[in-house]
Amino acid sequence: MALTSQISAYDAKWPDMFLSEKCRIEEAFGSELVQIHHVGSTAVPRLAAKPEIDLLVEVREHRDETRVANFMKSIGYVRGKDLSPDHHFYRRDVNGVRTHKVHVCPSGHWQISRMLRFRDLLRADANLRKRYEDLKLQLEAENEHGIKEYLALKAPFIDAVVGPEPKDKQ
Repeated sequence: MALTSQISAYDAKWPDMFLSEKCRIEEAFGSELVQIHHVGSTAVPRLAAKPEIDLLVEVREHRDETRVANFMKSIGYVRGKDLSPDHHFYRRDVNGVRTHKVHVCPSGHWQISRMLRFRDLLRADANLRKRYEDLKLQLEAENEHGIKEYLALKAPFIDAVVGPEPKDKQ
């Protein structure tokens, strides 16, 4: 079964694609916006990735969620289910292919530090980056059940690098 998109070699356009999308979405969060981070594999130079730009939106708190959801919908996003408590998720597909994922978490949420730490470790360590890339390519080649299987099989690697998810998740 196919993933949401196919893994490809690093593309130097990804940082610019992040900046462009950051400008498109920041209005949605108004005065609650703290910062928008580029996370995920497209944020790591020289790392093969599904060409889906991951944006991590840090907000003071979740406010006026209906307004946010309506704005995101107006620019092509669909609200997905929360990935953990207070971890809102939006996705954007173009012609049936996932192009962007937006994670929205309040300041202090455990996922913020986890995503940034993993990104920064991959940026700094070529050996770690290569091991992660090899794993992702293997999982893609062997995948039979889609994105949920792929994500579940990547999780032990990520946990080994940044530590497991906290038991008392925020």
